[in-house]
Amino acid sequence: MGTLTMWLSWLLLAGGLVVLVAGAELLVRGASRLAAALGIAPLVIGLTIVAFGTSAPELAVSVQSALRGQADIALGNVVGSNIFNVLFILGLSALIVPLLVAQQLVRFDVPLMIGVSVLVWVLSLNGFVERWEGAVLFAGILLYTVFLIVQSRREQNKTSATEFEAEYALHEPVSWQRTVLNVGMAVGGLALLVLGARWFVDGAVGLARFLGLSELVIGLTIVAAGTSMPEVATSVVAALRGERDIAVGNVVGSNIFNILAVLGVAAIVAPGNGAPVANNMLVVDMPFMIAVAIACLPIFFTGHTISRWEGLLFLGYYVAYTIYLVLDAVNQPAIVQYREFMLLFVAPLTVITLLVSVGREIRRRRANVKADAVSLSGK
Repeated sequence: MGTLTMWLSWLLLAGGLVVLVAGAELLVRGASRLAAALGIAPLVIGLTIVAFGTSAPELAVSVQSALRGQADIALGNVVGSNIFNVLFILGLSALIVPLLVAQQLVRFDVPLMIGVSVLVWVLSLNGFVERWEGAVLFAGILLYTVFLIVQSRREQNKTSATEFEAEYALHEPVSWQRTVLNVGMAVGGLALLVLGARWFVDGAVGLARFLGLSELVIGLTIVAAGTSMPEVATSVVAALRGERDIAVGNVVGSNIFNILAVLGVAAIVAPGNGAPVANNMLVVDMPFMIAVAIACLPIFFTGHTISRWEGLLFLGYYVAYTIYLVLDAVNQPAIVQYREFMLLFVAPLTVITLLVSVGREIRRRRANVKADAVSLSGK
């Protein structure tokens, strides 16, 4: 009977993931075409509906979990997804091809990602993300979306608009048949998200109980990786197509959405005072999420690219983090030595490497400025 339960849990997990990804795709396609029919600029659609649409599975799973009082899965999904997005998705994409990083990401979006990561940790220090705090977080995503719309109107990028039109066939004539079809796609996508989220959560909880793992560990690993599949597909395909800035922007935008919208709504709908936060998440997982976000700045700053060796570094850290979660879950005594090794050797070595890279980049830029000054004076 136990083996049957395990296989049923895996089946629910896999089936739920497939339905989630299909639902997100339908929702994005239908909503994008409806927005285009209403005359909304393609670039605005790309920055809002498409970017946030890849995080729809996280929203569906976390809200479903919060409503059922399974806060560890809801919060673990958000924190784990953000860690997975940066370390695994960017790492894998950079291994395929070095990724370009837009200046706006370095100047605004990554600092914002760091800021909201720190904010949610501070809000959680009392052991809860309360309902009013969830409302504040959700208000933040509304302000961020307004900023994206205003910013996009100032910088009309015709190339991006053309690419988006080709992707979503926005040039097709508007008719009532197409409108009905697009509404049906959007509504059907939402329905599939709800259904897929229920299957996925049921499978994750059943698997956690069968394996003797906590719901927090399952949320940080299997659920987080599963609901991030749309981001994986988007970033890897973008990297393969040479649209390397899209690969990076998708991850950063999704992380901001996860914290402000997904966690915000989960805290609002959670029964009681809000979403309770496990002590281990406060001590280990949220600080690690913040550290990962901060690590993006020097890496993104150096030449505005993520090189292959930096991508390999990201992947290595995700493997190390997953090993830590497994050792902690099975109460392995070796976790003490493993933690000390990571803190005393690996982390300092990484910091030194990043500081050296930043120092080289600063010297290179100064040399370029001097060379430009000499060139101008010669003229």
